[in-house]
Amino acid sequence: MIDTAKRQSSLRLLGLSSAVAGMSLLNLAGFFRQVNAQQTQTAALGAAGFSSGRFEIIEKFSSTEIQARRVVIWLPPGYDAVDQQDQRYSVLYMHDGQNLFDPKLAYGGQTWGVAEHLTRLQKIGVIPKYLRRTIVVGIDNSPLRWQEYAPAAAVRMLSSAAQEIVLPGGVDTLLADHYLTFLVNELKPYIDQHFRTKADRRNTFLMGSSMGGLVSLYALSSYPAVFGGAACLSTHWPLATSQTVLAMKDNVRKQEIAGVYFQWLNQHLPEAGQHHLYFDHGSEHLDALYAPYQMTMDELMRLKGYRLGVDWITQVFPGGDHNETSWRERLEIPLQFLLKV
Repeated sequence: MIDTAKRQSSLRLLGLSSAVAGMSLLNLAGFFRQVNAQQTQTAALGAAGFSSGRFEIIEKFSSTEIQARRVVIWLPPGYDAVDQQDQRYSVLYMHDGQNLFDPKLAYGGQTWGVAEHLTRLQKIGVIPKYLRRTIVVGIDNSPLRWQEYAPAAAVRMLSSAAQEIVLPGGVDTLLADHYLTFLVNELKPYIDQHFRTKADRRNTFLMGSSMGGLVSLYALSSYPAVFGGAACLSTHWPLATSQTVLAMKDNVRKQEIAGVYFQWLNQHLPEAGQHHLYFDHGSEHLDALYAPYQMTMDELMRLKGYRLGVDWITQVFPGGDHNETSWRERLEIPLQFLLKV
């Protein structure tokens, strides 16, 4: 059961109200997972632990929208088999690509183990009987990670004074819409042209954590005809990256900052019926902040007609932290939800 007071608070947050002022949204070094996407050396992805499937690496995928970056495509076991050349595959696009496959590039040396998880599910027969055969596309982040992942349309809804605090360079520094244009109009057409994909909405998915969760949901809501599902792990609903701001308790301004995204989603999240959405969070460190915000998102899901356990799931993992180790441990849950046949 949902606590009535918390439910009412969630509804108020969805309605949104006053302008935001006095909030610093500075990116603090070491506070968020920051990985330099300009690394050019490629680690040996065929090393121990990657005995199945195949990788194709584009070191610098050029774009007219954003900085060139590395893109890694994982092709599952059997993709190259002679008797499988008529088989086509769903595609899962994942953000923060450095952290997915190679421990030499991953933050803290720990990857999500995406290839291992999907290979295991295939070896035990879950794929393709219950889950779709899937290609994974890992997209490296850049030094402008916040600008590329922050939901631009929502941030623009802040007052001018708040925008000056959030974005000292002005709203022109917001890059999420450019990132989505790159994803939809440049990267996806390339993937569909060069690999045997099922290019329709029902077979195109997104996944990310923290700010990557924010942009996954933003992409699905901005392009509902392109993406059929999104998994948002440890979604960083507060938007702010100032440790001082995030450490405050019951901070009205902090709630208002997050509220602009909920307000935008209230207008743009697609109605239930053709999409699947997965959310989760842990209870430690940054993840300890997320429960009230996730409750607001859950309320919005209900208002949009989504059915818990059918086309939407929210999971809480006590003890779960805001890092690759925790996301790796529970990765099979969103994979099985998104990719079910």
